[in-house]
Amino acid sequence: MSYFIIIILVAFSSLFSGLTIGFFSLNRDDLKRRASLGDKKAQKIYSVRKRGYLLLCTLLIGNVAVNSVLSIFLGSLTTGVAAWITSTSLIVLFGEIIPQAIFARYALNLGARLVWIVKIFIFIFYPICWPLSWTLFYILGKEPGKIYSKQELVKIIEDHEDLGLSGIDADEEKIVRGALSFSEKQVKEIMTPIDKTQIINGADILNFDLLKKINQLGHSRFPVYAKNKKNIIGILYAKDIVGNINKNQSTVKEIMRLGIVTVSEDTRLDDLLNSFKKSRRHLYLVTNKDKEVRGIVTIEDVLEEIIGDEIIDEYD
Repeated sequence: MSYFIIIILVAFSSLFSGLTIGFFSLNRDDLKRRASLGDKKAQKIYSVRKRGYLLLCTLLIGNVAVNSVLSIFLGSLTTGVAAWITSTSLIVLFGEIIPQAIFARYALNLGARLVWIVKIFIFIFYPICWPLSWTLFYILGKEPGKIYSKQELVKIIEDHEDLGLSGIDADEEKIVRGALSFSEKQVKEIMTPIDKTQIINGADILNFDLLKKINQLGHSRFPVYAKNKKNIIGILYAKDIVGNINKNQSTVKEIMRLGIVTVSEDTRLDDLLNSFKKSRRHLYLVTNKDKEVRGIVTIEDVLEEIIGDEIIDEYD
């Protein structure tokens, strides 16, 4: 009979020890997210894991109680050094090391299967554990949540894509990385410098040569300058040229659109994107602190930073 009781006690010692490691190796916030997505196993475990201090007290008190009774029964079978070696070996090996190793690896599966037993012991030990858990809460405060930095999120996404088991492909990883680093960048990092910008002279005559030139450049919008390339006075829409070719020797300046918007080169990209959305413009003139023209930036430049690939028509 004593041997049967010892086996039962070792089993409960293993259960309490393993569940302690298993449940608390699962982050509460991660469980909550998975539960909200419909994960049945996470839902079962979160029902007890959300009350962390109460769960901890229940499992630890249960483990201590079982190990204490186990030591008494083992002591009744042997004495002296033999009793100490036997009880220590059973408790450490079968009550701690083996179950903790198993539960640490299969925490979600085993925890979901055994959560009903935990609820029974929470009910049994509640008169003792509730005051203790409340005291822990009063002293230590709410169990801290797990917050990831941008760099950690990027690394997590990279690891998930490399493993190939999460459904995240290389393109999605690229987009997420671009989005997470988006607000840290400034306009001057993505703008096209004015000396490398394809711009049109406002004095150019609207003829077929100009139309051919614009078709070769392959854009739909062009900044227009007067006298020097840093004196931007408007924007030429390629579609506006067609109906005005050779019409009374008209010039680009006569059909260009006014009201070009300027933006500081130090503006953050998230602010720039919001500005593009509000203004419904596609192209801004970039200036420095002295209001000198530094270049141009388009909404396509912003989108390229997110998706990580070049968009064909940068001025569209």
